[in-house]
Amino acid sequence: MAGSQWELPPELCCRPMAFVALTGLDVVYNAVHRAIWDAFCANRRADRVPISFKVLPGDHEYPKCRTKRTSYEWYIPKGILKTGWMNKHLNLVPALVVLFYELDWDDPQWKEKQSECATKVEIVRTSLQGRNTKVAVVLIQKKTPLPPGEDLVASERAQALCHSCDLSGKSLFVLPHTDHLVGYIIRLENAFYEHAQTYYYTEIRRVKSHKEFLNKTTHQLLFVRHQFKIAFFSELKQDTQNALKYYRTAYSLVHELRAHETNMLEIKTMAGFINYKICRLCFQHNTPLDAIAQFRKHIDLCKKKIGSAELAFEHSAWMSKQFQSFGELFDEAIKLGLTAIQTQNPGFYYQQAACYSQDRKQLALQLSTPKIAGASYPSPDPLDTQGAGLDFYGQRPWRQGQQSIDPPDAEKEKTGILALQIKERDVPHSELIIALLSNAVAQFKKYKCPRMKSHLMVQMGEEYYHAKDYTKALKLLDYVMCDYRTERWWGLLTAILTTALRCAYLMASIKDYVIYCMELLGRASTLKEEQKSRIEKNLIKVLTNEVPDAEPECDPSSVSAARSLWNDRMALAGSNELTIEVQDYIPFIQCKAKFQSPSFHVDQPVQLQVFLRADCPHPVSFGKLAVSLSNQEYNQWCVAEWSGQEAMSLLPGKTTCYNFSFVAKTEDVGKKIEMTGIEVMLGGDSGRCVFVSWRGAGGDAASAHEALQASRCSRRWGRNIEARQELDWDSLTMIISRVPKISVQLSHQPPALTNEMYCIKLTVQSQEEAMAKDVKLTAGLKPGQDANLGQTTHVTLDGSKVCDDSAPSLLPDVPLGELKPGEKLEKCVYVKCVSTGPRVFLFHVAYSIDTTVEGRQIMCKCHKDETVTIETLVPFEVSVKFVSTKFEPLDRVSVDIPFLLMTDILSSSPWPLLLTSSSLQLLTVTSNTPQLQSQLQEVVLQTGECASECFCLRCPPQTNINNTVATGQYLLSWRRNSSSPDSPLIQTIVSLPHVVLEMVPLYIHADLPSFGRVRESLPVRYHIENRTALVQEVEMAVEPSDAFMFSGLKQVRLRILPSSEQEMLYNYYPLMAGYQTLPQLNISLPRCPTFSTQALKRFLPQRIFVKPQGRQLDDASIAAA
Repeated sequence: MAGSQWELPPELCCRPMAFVALTGLDVVYNAVHRAIWDAFCANRRADRVPISFKVLPGDHEYPKCRTKRTSYEWYIPKGILKTGWMNKHLNLVPALVVLFYELDWDDPQWKEKQSECATKVEIVRTSLQGRNTKVAVVLIQKKTPLPPGEDLVASERAQALCHSCDLSGKSLFVLPHTDHLVGYIIRLENAFYEHAQTYYYTEIRRVKSHKEFLNKTTHQLLFVRHQFKIAFFSELKQDTQNALKYYRTAYSLVHELRAHETNMLEIKTMAGFINYKICRLCFQHNTPLDAIAQFRKHIDLCKKKIGSAELAFEHSAWMSKQFQSFGELFDEAIKLGLTAIQTQNPGFYYQQAACYSQDRKQLALQLSTPKIAGASYPSPDPLDTQGAGLDFYGQRPWRQGQQSIDPPDAEKEKTGILALQIKERDVPHSELIIALLSNAVAQFKKYKCPRMKSHLMVQMGEEYYHAKDYTKALKLLDYVMCDYRTERWWGLLTAILTTALRCAYLMASIKDYVIYCMELLGRASTLKEEQKSRIEKNLIKVLTNEVPDAEPECDPSSVSAARSLWNDRMALAGSNELTIEVQDYIPFIQCKAKFQSPSFHVDQPVQLQVFLRADCPHPVSFGKLAVSLSNQEYNQWCVAEWSGQEAMSLLPGKTTCYNFSFVAKTEDVGKKIEMTGIEVMLGGDSGRCVFVSWRGAGGDAASAHEALQASRCSRRWGRNIEARQELDWDSLTMIISRVPKISVQLSHQPPALTNEMYCIKLTVQSQEEAMAKDVKLTAGLKPGQDANLGQTTHVTLDGSKVCDDSAPSLLPDVPLGELKPGEKLEKCVYVKCVSTGPRVFLFHVAYSIDTTVEGRQIMCKCHKDETVTIETLVPFEVSVKFVSTKFEPLDRVSVDIPFLLMTDILSSSPWPLLLTSSSLQLLTVTSNTPQLQSQLQEVVLQTGECASECFCLRCPPQTNINNTVATGQYLLSWRRNSSSPDSPLIQTIVSLPHVVLEMVPLYIHADLPSFGRVRESLPVRYHIENRTALVQEVEMAVEPSDAFMFSGLKQVRLRILPSSEQEMLYNYYPLMAGYQTLPQLNISLPRCPTFSTQALKRFLPQRIFVKPQGRQLDDASIAAA
């Protein structure tokens, strides 16, 4: 049978929808009818009722209805299901015929048109004679109808039309052709759908009524047929739940049929159809597990129903189709929203379908017996049905309708089987298998199953090989081999390589052939030694420009074509050189290279080693070895060439080492040199040259894993560290400067003090054997530190003065001249640090010197770096405070009243400090003394010592009184005591705190002795000054005290003119010794009620020391003593 015989019929695979025929529409010439038809069929959304519409002429001939059988007593069915039955009810026999007729209710020719319409309805009924198909009439009208009940004429005429056409009122419709045509059409569709539902319900009842006439002896086929029909009508009725129930019943009944070789195919065909319907409905109902369970049950029941052994390939084809169809259903359900997983996805079913197709292919190959191979196709053709097709699904063309156990005509049976076998030989099995495998690969790729994908791609490659499409086969196999190399499946890789080698040979692809030969000879190949020997001989033939021997198991016809291709390839003159990058393969030559050191000084030769090892069974010779470096100027020193008999030979299993060296250029100091590739040339000038190339420092697809395994073994067996280090292959090295032979010493006295010129003495001594030229010094803050440090650090070579902020933080390339062997050079570098904290200073001494490396004269640039971390500290801390003349703290300063400035300098330096002088720069205040003199001249402060100064100041009366004012700066000049006298002085500026000024209207001060004596007069004179421009009235009162008696005005009221002074004199008479509180003087200013007189009390003395009364010593007392 043809391959298409196994395809499921389209009417089985489609979604059954109610068939409604539309007549009376001229969709070609009538624009109104065309618009109506477009509204029915164009842009149907999912929410519209499932109906299949078709426009038919009014006199269309529908399939004739057979005479209804009244008894099944002597009826013997010829098959289960006729091939045209599903298509008949989907596309030929409508559930409803709708007649469209243009007729308005107010049409002037109403009677004539009514009669014409009735005639057309009668014609339709006549063509449907015997069918239960419903008939409906749709009147196409130009006007929009009135609501029901309002148009009496329309009601009367509608009744008359229904009577003349023999229609019920539910079968007459009106379609106004207005702007809302689609809305009317949708309402019409819903009404048509109800009529169709009624029709299919009637058909189901009709089929069910046959059951009482059937018996299970002779009518087993009819039980299956009727259940299938009921289920199919239920689907047309969109009753999928009942359809599923009846399909399940039909499926059970079909497996109850007595099976034998003559009807096995029919039973399996119908079982496959019903299973497809069940699975489709399960997926539609979103019960995928039920669908999978049904399919597994179906396969279990049918996989052993092979039938005739001569046609066993048909069973494999049928099984393949079952899996393929279920995979397609599964995939369709996933596209509609079903979720699949790695272990249950359509890929497994496509894969199994491909497996059965491969079984079919193997069974077809067994048909190549002399009897069948030599037979000619029978004539007449037993498979020919004269274009009529089969009557029943699954039956043989030469014995249709036969249900006997034995074939009716044995000779015809043999002829038919022979015809099927001959046709099977011509089936493109590989194409079928590849299509199924391709579907499976796509699914496994989608669900991230890489190993399954690779496995199936190998099968696809093999099928392409069998189909003689070697290009595609090689492409697929080459893609998959990468995965198997990575995962180290050496056995699988060898098998794939063997197939790939055959493809390359049959294509005469020289490059691919050489690659696969090299890999099959390598350590990853599991071939036997004799097979490797044969492959190596073929490889040598290709290298010597000879045709290689054919690979075993190749198709003889393909081999002869391949030899012709090889001869053509060998005759071409311009293709004798091949470059093969083997980094991603596992070739038979292992190559690894390394630099002997991770870095080389510029005055040393750079040395590298290349290790080669052959894994093939026989020695292999090569004529050239070249190493490519990142700096191509060095490549000329890393080439080894041999010619003729001198060609180097690699012995099997032996590692050979090749050494290369070159002298680096001075401009490459500080740069890396990396191996970019290694190349080995196989073959020679007389034959074909194959350049085997490795990227980087060699290694192939298996090297990384082998190095890891070797490292693990060395750790497990406790080998020494040196052995493990040999596994590291350094593909790059660094060119570093020549080792300097000079000494750089730094001497200084840490820590540094802020703002001082900190001296660092640098001593450079040459230990070179030749003169050091162009000696340069770079000194200062080491780069890479905090950016703020660069702004607060200044470096200079001039120590005679303090550098300003324009001095840099790093002095680059300071020339120091030349250094003779053994000569010493000294240089002082001065550093000024404005802020505290640690700093790293760099002293970089660079020079040039002539030297000889391997007979080559080069000038080397050397340098020596010394770094030092210096902590910067504050030398001293200065505290400033304002006090009154009584040394009491002040929070406010009164204008034109003296006060004191106290300064304390506390040394925090570990070194003694010499304070040379101090001074004040005053802004809003003035000195209360004629000349300010420093009290700290030439004072030496040790660590932790403190020095103090006191200044008497006054705020002048003309000062503009603000809330707060700046007072000025305190300047301090100092240096280390240990520094030389001519070293610059550092000036530290301390900003004095702001003060709050206040204006007092009255100032009072007292003149009194420093002490008093008991019972001796103590004169106290109070001076009261008016500081305002107004006459001030002053009320004064002296409070009594237990410690004093006094004479003077106890309470007085007086007036003081502006800017004038009044004196008040009191004589106090102390009564007790010791520190005594003076009588309190209370003053009030009636004209300044807001002024607090308590502020005046701070100007007055509060206490005085009173001495005891003295006694006169007479002579008697002295004598007694």
